[in-house]
Parts: sequence; C-alpha cells; structure tokens
Amino acid sequence: MQIAATRAPADAASRTARRTAGPDHPGVERIALDATDGGALARLAEGAATVVNTAAPAYTTWPEALPPLFDAMLAAAERSGADYVMLGNLYGYGPVDGTLTEDRPLAAPGPKGRVRAEMWLRAKEAHDAGRVRAAEVRAGQSLGGGAYSVFSLMVLPKVLAGRLALVPAALDVPHAYTAIGDAARALVAVARSADGWGRAWHAPMITASVREVAGRLAALAGAPEPRLETMTDRELTLLGLGDPFWDELWETGHMSHRPYVVDASALAARFGVEASPLDGVLKEMLG
Repeated sequence: MQIAATRAPADAASRTARRTAGPDHPGVERIALDATDGGALARLAEGAATVVNTAAPAYTTWPEALPPLFDAMLAAAERSGADYVMLGNLYGYGPVDGTLTEDRPLAAPGPKGRVRAEMWLRAKEAHDAGRVRAAEVRAGQSLGGGAYSVFSLMVLPKVLAGRLALVPAALDVPHAYTAIGDAARALVAVARSADGWGRAWHAPMITASVREVAGRLAALAGAPEPRLETMTDRELTLLGLGDPFWDELWETGHMSHRPYVVDASALAARFGVEASPLDGVLKEMLG
C-alpha cells in the first residue's frame, strides 16, 4: 500500500470540497485531514509501504508553509516505518550554466529555492541516519491533463481562443517540461525499487521552447498560429502591485528567460522511465 499526502484547506467549505476531490478509483481512498498534523498522518500511514509527498501550498507561502508541511510527512514516514518519496522541482539548484544533472550543488539564492533544497536535505539527513528510506524526484514545468503551470494557465487558453498570449518567459529558448503522468511513473518506479534511495532523480524531461509547444498545441487543436509575446519587466512589476504571485517570478527568471536543459538519463537508465511524446501529452491537455 502507498499513501499520497496533500494538504487540506483550513476553512469548512474547502474541507467539504476536498472530500469530493481527487480520482474516483476503487484503488484510491480519499481522506481529508490537515497534512501538517504529523500524528494524524502517522496513524494514517500505518501499514503503508510508502509515503509519497506531492503536496504544494500556495506559491507565495512556500518559505513559511513548506517546512511544517514536509516535516510532518517525513515524521509520519519515520514513525510508521514507511519509505518516503518527495515530488520536488528544480528550484533548489539556482542558476546554472550548461546541462543540469543531479550532482549539481543545491545553491539557490532565492527563498523558494532555498526552502526546496532544505526540505530535501532534511529528508536526506534522515535517510543517512537510518531513520527512513528517502528519495526525491525533481520535475520540470508541468504539462498534461490537469497540469497546473504557467503554460497551462497563460498559454493554452489563449492559443485555443486564437488570442495573444503574454508569457513571463523567453519564447525561443529550450525549457524543461515534465508530463504529470511521467512524474507519477517516476515516483512509482523509485518507490518500488530496492536501490533508488538516498538520492534525487530527475523526472523525464521534454525539452522544447514555449513557441514550439504552443505551435504543436495549436496544430493538434486546429487553432490559428499562436500569437505570443514575452512580458516586459514593467508589465510584470505592475501586475505584482495587485497580486503577489507575479513578484515571485523574478526568482526563477534564470529558468524562464535563459536556456534551461535538464538531463534525466539516470532515471531512464535505471528504471526505463522516459519522457512521453509531446503530442500525446498535449492531446491530454486538450481533453
């Protein structure tokens, strides 16, 4: 048995909504609880083979919200005797030159990157001390059906409507994308392995520019040729005055405005999990 943990919202209406959220599948039991409650999580994890942490609080709250959330999940795995697999991202590395591999140091200068790195280092410390078997799978920007990302929110609807998409990214440099189905397959592969522990793995990556992905999306949907423009610094600054989300994007400008290529060959060589074809992933997004 495996348990995947997410954080339930605090208000009553959101708790009610959470009870009905998630996949409707005979192999899935949906349970609403506060994932910062380590004791409740530990009781829930009793008998589980693996605690899979795919939780993500609001983007603007990571430095404050991630530590208690992730610490509770790590503690639950330790207390229950389950293994612990984290779904992470690439923020912890900070700016890099050249192709990114898992042996690069976690040297992020910004708060979101630092907290992401710290959450893995705490899990790695617990692993090295023999308290739990831990691993992390680090994914790129999400694509696929149900994906929540800059592309899915800011590019996809505009392309399908034949309207101009303003994007907080360079349009013609390679980016690292991960299909959410591929991320799930990577998590399962690591969780079921005997020797995938104590280290981080890069999830399968689709390397393409924003313009390339948008172009394939339009072609598959029968939509007009995409109209795309990179948001200016002034536009991003003005948007930040009304919504703190936009100010968060400055920290990851090295990932969105410069070539960002990620090597996922270690995962492919060890587990045979490779990136799905882009067209198939985009078809999922089109429903």
